Amino acid sequence: MKKLDSIDLQVLTILYKDADITNKELAAQIGIAPSTCLERVKRLKNNGVIKNAFIDVNFKTIGGNIEAIAAIRLQPYSEDIVNQLRDDLLKLPEIISLYHMGGNFDYFIHMSVRDSEHLRQFVFNAITSREAVTNVETSLIFEHSRSGVLPNFDK
Repeated sequence: MKKLDSIDLQVLTILYKDADITNKELAAQIGIAPSTCLERVKRLKNNGVIKNAFIDVNFKTIGGNIEAIAAIRLQPYSEDIVNQLRDDLLKLPEIISLYHMGGNFDYFIHMSVRDSEHLRQFVFNAITSREAVTNVETSLIFEHSRSGVLPNFDK
């Protein structure tokens, strides 16, 4: 893949902050033609630079009153066990995101649940019931914020 130029970086910076912007608005902010902008975005997607676009949902508005992170340690640790845990958990509606980690824990799981009993049952049924799970530490999330600033690695 060729190196990203300044226009590509402008496209990414604006989309990172607001993935819902129209192509016409994006092109106007950058100062290029909408057709050129659309082709740039398509190329960035085809080259794997832009992987997806997401909406940021307020989970409380749909009944997710508690967000938590569960840190999980696996034993034995193998690619099959790690992949199976990932694949199984990603099917569950409580899961927001998974992080396969190095260090003391093998996974961090970000989840949203209705209440403390839902959290308790979810951890028991989806996580600790697995033979390979040797340790789970669950922490409540009081606030979750996402940066709207695209990291700049050229500085």
